[in-house]
Amino acid sequence: MFIKRAIDIRPSEITSKALYEDRRRFMANALAIGAAAGAGALGLYPVGSAHAAAKLGALQKSPLSIKGEELTSQKDVTTYNNYYEFGTGKEDPSENAGKLRTRPWTVSIEGEVKKAKVIDIDELLKLAPLEERIYRMRCVEGWSMVIPWVGYSFSTLIKRAEPTSKAKFVEFVTLSDAEQMPGVRAPILDWPYVEGLRMDEAMHPLTILCLGLYGEALPNQNGAPVRVVVPWKYGFKNGKSIVKIRFVEQQPKTTWQLANPREYGFYSNVNPEVDHPRWSQARERRIGEFGKRPTLMYNGYADQVAQLYTGMDLRKFF
Repeated sequence: MFIKRAIDIRPSEITSKALYEDRRRFMANALAIGAAAGAGALGLYPVGSAHAAAKLGALQKSPLSIKGEELTSQKDVTTYNNYYEFGTGKEDPSENAGKLRTRPWTVSIEGEVKKAKVIDIDELLKLAPLEERIYRMRCVEGWSMVIPWVGYSFSTLIKRAEPTSKAKFVEFVTLSDAEQMPGVRAPILDWPYVEGLRMDEAMHPLTILCLGLYGEALPNQNGAPVRVVVPWKYGFKNGKSIVKIRFVEQQPKTTWQLANPREYGFYSNVNPEVDHPRWSQARERRIGEFGKRPTLMYNGYADQVAQLYTGMDLRKFF
């Protein structure tokens, strides 16, 4: 059997037609709802799974939320995903992520910190008041969403860990478990999935440790039970289902950069002036809309983050 490498996969091969196939989606959702109802009655699915979501209670409204843009529907946010550990198709994560066990769950804080520790997901939920933050999200493939994430500034966790002066970058490691994640069985990428940020990017108020969306615990297909969200970068920079956070001195070797450094740089800031080698980044398709709209520099967050890259050649540091 021939298995394609990441560099060989074209967007047309992984972009689903499901958004336009209403009948198919209706039937699939009806079956999923029926199955979830039966399984939920039997207590088969953990809170935060692909089949059940826990309400997170009262949430603060963040002043950092964008205003004046319509939210992408919860159905699209939870059924149109990139999460290769569960498959390369857009529906694959929502269809295959039900086996992911999100309790118990711990995250190891390691590296150049004074307070290394293993922290439980329930402790993370209580580390700071949870906020709803409405962010634009942009995929490198050319589509975008507006999502009401739930979480708090990642800097909260960083300050608790007390990084040393040697900590220049933060590395995120995603769970890699072939038993729970069928995509891991294929050598599409070098597992586990690793992403990273420069320390000042990680400390920026817009970067959040994300624990939910639409007022509920994260569904498995969206990176349960904990992920990061960096809204001015392309979506693949946002590590999902995190099991390890490492503070390091050297720039991390991230998964897509290792797979294809010509196409996926370390910074991966949304930039309409720097095209992907195989397609333009100047315009984007907002899921739920017809036609395309202009892509905004730094995904519309230039006023907040452009100073992080002063003096950098954005074509070299893409």
